[in-house]
Amino acid sequence: MNPQAKLIFALSLTLGTTLTISSNHWIMAWTGLEINTLAILPLISKSHHPRAIEAATKYFLVQAAASALVLFSSMTNAWHTGQWDITQLSHPTSCLILTVALAMKLGLVPFHFWFPEVLQGSSLIVGLLLSTLMKFPPITLLYLTSPSLKPSVLMTMAILSTALGGWMGLNQTQTRKILAFSSISHLGWMAIIIAYSPKLALLNFYLYTLMTAAVFLSLNSIKALKLSTLMTTWTKAPSLNAILLLTLLSLAGLPPLTGFLPKWLIIQELTKQEVALAATIIALLSLLGLFFYLRLAYCATITLPPHTTNHMKQWYNNKTTHTMVAVLTTMSLMLLPISPIILAVV
Repeated sequence: MNPQAKLIFALSLTLGTTLTISSNHWIMAWTGLEINTLAILPLISKSHHPRAIEAATKYFLVQAAASALVLFSSMTNAWHTGQWDITQLSHPTSCLILTVALAMKLGLVPFHFWFPEVLQGSSLIVGLLLSTLMKFPPITLLYLTSPSLKPSVLMTMAILSTALGGWMGLNQTQTRKILAFSSISHLGWMAIIIAYSPKLALLNFYLYTLMTAAVFLSLNSIKALKLSTLMTTWTKAPSLNAILLLTLLSLAGLPPLTGFLPKWLIIQELTKQEVALAATIIALLSLLGLFFYLRLAYCATITLPPHTTNHMKQWYNNKTTHTMVAVLTTMSLMLLPISPIILAVV
């Protein structure tokens, strides 16, 4: 793909995201979502591989259906209340339709089936965009409409997402699919808290974006698309592999790493809101996620492949690690001690 086309798509993604997160009117928010969808499609299908074309088609169909539901929800609300303002969503049917539409956009259970398949058909960089930037506009709409949405529906979706994200990630051998189920699991944590503390949900999203970007860029540096490749990369970039181990543990939410901060705060807030049972269930379900992060970490740093003759050794290279990877991995590991400052800012 030529640089001019890439620039146009990058600018369109920026425009679409900015338009949705800064708009007050439903039609403008919907326009931003549509621009985003149309801009990412050529990036998904640029390799012209049948799997990439299939991924782009699936992505288009799901996002088009979700956008239609967003429009239908806002029109139903405007019909009954005369309000096009995003924060004035008050009609119960509109609230329910919008919850379904945003769950489809984000890939929350039971509307998650498209996400692992689309991520598997994309490159790692496009996968990073799909897991982070493309989730930002729907999360913003959830944030703005959170007082109107039903906490019970969101809580059910959240617990199912954390359960399925952890459970289905256990048996995967492809790194992109593992990260897709990791994303579904993390979205569960955001969905459960958004009705009680929207700011905490946004903080969780920012930290998730930070850690996921670090993992995706590290995997892209060592070109690891499946676990068997990851096993032989320790010869290529030993220091990056060691840092990848810690970043994965941070994504799993182990203290004293950055990923522990949102989980700790969410469990604390849920207990304050007297939904300790939900907090206990979601905390136990996160152990499933911890298992497959440990498996990834084990493959990356601790193990050797059983039949080394079948693998081409990738020998150490003197290429320096990208500065962005270094900055993101450092932040993914070391933000917990400054949590009071983060909370004061948020």
